[in-house]
Order: sequence, then C-alpha cells, then structure tokens
Amino acid sequence: MATVFSHALVGGIIAATLAPPKPPTRYWLLAATCAVLPDADVIAFPLGIPYSHVLGHRGLSHSLPFAALLSLLIVTVAFRAPPWRAYRRRLLLVYFLATASHGILDAMTNGGLGIAFLAPFSDTRSFLPVRPLLTSPISPRRFISWYGVAVLRSELVWIWLPGLILGGVLWLRRHSRPRSSCGEQIADVNNSRRDGDQLE
Repeated sequence: MATVFSHALVGGIIAATLAPPKPPTRYWLLAATCAVLPDADVIAFPLGIPYSHVLGHRGLSHSLPFAALLSLLIVTVAFRAPPWRAYRRRLLLVYFLATASHGILDAMTNGGLGIAFLAPFSDTRSFLPVRPLLTSPISPRRFISWYGVAVLRSELVWIWLPGLILGGVLWLRRHSRPRSSCGEQIADVNNSRRDGDQLE
C-alpha cells in the first residue's frame, strides 16, 4: 500500500479541484478520510481473514463499488441540507474519486496482492501496468527505517510532485476566468457570500 500521507494528499487534491464555493471544514476532512479509509481492512489480519479473501486487505474496501456506496452515504448524511442539492452530483464525484484513488495508488505498488476493483462481484485482483511505488510496510517499526525513507522518496517523485503540479494547474484553470463587467462582478460577490452563508 501507499502511505497514509500520500493517500490523504491525493484526496485533498481531488477535493480542492472540484470544491464548491466556500466548503465547510467537514468537506475537506471527509475527502481525506475517504482516501485513507480503505486501509481499515488491515483489521482482517488479526481476525485471521486470509489476505486473498474478499474481506481481506486490498479486497472489498478497495473496490469501486465500495467507493460508490461510501460516497453516496457521505453525501446523504453529511450534505442533506437543501442548499447542497445543487452540488450533490459534484460531491458524489469528489468522494467517489477520493475513495477510489486509494485502490488506484495501491495498484501502482510493487508488492502484495493486487486490488479487487470489482469486489464483491469479482474476486479478481489486478495491478496497473506501471508499478513504480515501493510498498509501504504495515508495521510502524519497519516504516521507521531506511526502507521507510525509500518509500517516502518514491512517493515524493511519483505522487507528491505530479499531484501538486496537476492540482495547481487545475486550480488555476478553474479560477482564471475572464474578468466580467462591474455589475456582473458585484453579482458574483453577492452570490458567493450567499452560498458561503448557506452551505453549512
């Protein structure tokens, strides 16, 4: 698996790229949580569930159906207020992509079993064709070592730098709109303030 830091970063980049106007704190926290949550399946190891089982590590919780279900649950519970209705499709996409990004990053690692992208409908596990990431150890003791440093270095090159560059480009593209007339600018400011007041 990739490290929790990189998973959370990618979730944050996705959230920043598709953010509605002035999102509340929970918007960001939920995006980061979605990106990290699939690794909660490591509880399967002490419970004696085999790695290759659908409920094992990199199984159901790393799948696309799980990502879709989790995003639906989050939007239904955390964003049920009427002002969010206009943004629900975007929110569903944000939390789906944040959750799905976990399995995609893990499928780029060089160890372990593949990802059950279609679980529970299929037990087939697969990797991406390109696997440049070193697998992060589950044990904290092993992570605090030279191997852990090598893992972070590979993620810096393959996740952090490309992710931050891509996120910056998309953010600039989204916010570099042509300047409108004075009346339109005042209307945009008023609408933005109203959205910020209502989106709670």
